[in-house]
Amino acid sequence: MNRDETKEAQRRSDAEAGRWRDAADRAETLVRQRLDDIDRVAEHNQIKVLRAMQRHKVSDFHFVGSTGYGYHDIGRETLDLVYAEVFGAEAAVVRPHFASGTHTIATALFGVLRPGDHLVSLTGPPYDTLRKVIGAPGDGTGSLSDFGIRYEEVPLRSDGSVDWEQAERIVRADTRVIAIQRSRGYSWRPSFTVEQIGSMIAQVRRLAPQAVVFVDNCYGEFVETIEPTEVGADLIAGSLIKNPGGGLAPTGGYIAGKREWVEKAAYRMTAPGIGGEVGAVPEGLRLLYQGLFLAPHIVGQALKGAVFAAGLFGSLGFDVHPGPLDPRTDLIQAIRFDSREQLIAFVQSVQKASPVDAHVVPEPSDMPGYSHPVIMAAGTFVQGSSIELSADAPVREPYIAFMQGGLTYAHVKYAVVSAVEELARQQLLSNYLT
Repeated sequence: MNRDETKEAQRRSDAEAGRWRDAADRAETLVRQRLDDIDRVAEHNQIKVLRAMQRHKVSDFHFVGSTGYGYHDIGRETLDLVYAEVFGAEAAVVRPHFASGTHTIATALFGVLRPGDHLVSLTGPPYDTLRKVIGAPGDGTGSLSDFGIRYEEVPLRSDGSVDWEQAERIVRADTRVIAIQRSRGYSWRPSFTVEQIGSMIAQVRRLAPQAVVFVDNCYGEFVETIEPTEVGADLIAGSLIKNPGGGLAPTGGYIAGKREWVEKAAYRMTAPGIGGEVGAVPEGLRLLYQGLFLAPHIVGQALKGAVFAAGLFGSLGFDVHPGPLDPRTDLIQAIRFDSREQLIAFVQSVQKASPVDAHVVPEPSDMPGYSHPVIMAAGTFVQGSSIELSADAPVREPYIAFMQGGLTYAHVKYAVVSAVEELARQQLLSNYLT
């Protein structure tokens, strides 16, 4: 290539980059009010967390680790109290010993349910990995069904709302647990707001007043100013490498709610009669305390990134859910692509824009708990952390990528714009407004 050709190529490249910068600026202008709203929610939740820590007199000696059985670990006990207050619950157990959100949710369900009990999912099929926890009768895996727990689910209506006619046929007077999944999971449906969950619980009390209402709260913490335990949920659970860990918690999960059900979950976590009284944390809990303190702000940053992504991809003609101006109750931003190639290029671009393992190129592969190959971008400081920017998708039709997280809004903006530029470079935007 001669000098003139090189200069022309550079001019075209600069013009293309300018085009996407302009598109990003227009998208940010479109969502400015939503970004301001998110800041106000983050401020409210920040004060809530701060006051809970002050009220329980958190001190540096709470960060010192324990050994052996971990009896009378004041740091562990105080963290439970802080979480209970923040979530408007009677009690909580917060432990680094939980390996994942799925492990935490399974512990809660196994703690409450007994052989012969009836479990109903009110919000359709649960997230893929939880289907293995439910299992099938006689599957030999130790699943809920293998222990003789009967399971049914209420399919959602086409608009993503609860089908109460079906619910009245499925929920019985002896139904033991009614489960609600707050987040969409791998589904093209609206996530449920806390207000909507409160309305569901009111209906459930009419159908089965004795049932324990459990909410999978993953991806939802601190997105709104209230949590499901504040509108009647008996038990909630989530992962610390999602919202409440604030990007600092290296592992773990939490269960919160009515004291009776939290104690039963704690017995399943360790052993009957022991519950939450033991469980050493040799390296201490500073990162869990500090992560919780930062969580409202970090969640706000991630939400702003999701809103920006919806604004930019929506302006290009892609289907996005939620829309850029829609209310939000979780971190997840779904973007629907036309082809496998677009989907993979998007996820790979997110990985390339990461601070960790940016040189790694993710490819679709089989993963435990999933029925289709999955492609994941996760250039995170904490492995698998979804409060950090990540994107993943089952490689199946419809080709929907699910993006979540981001420790800083600036990082998410950069990653989203880079993904659009890469799609354009690969000539995968020909059907969209470029």
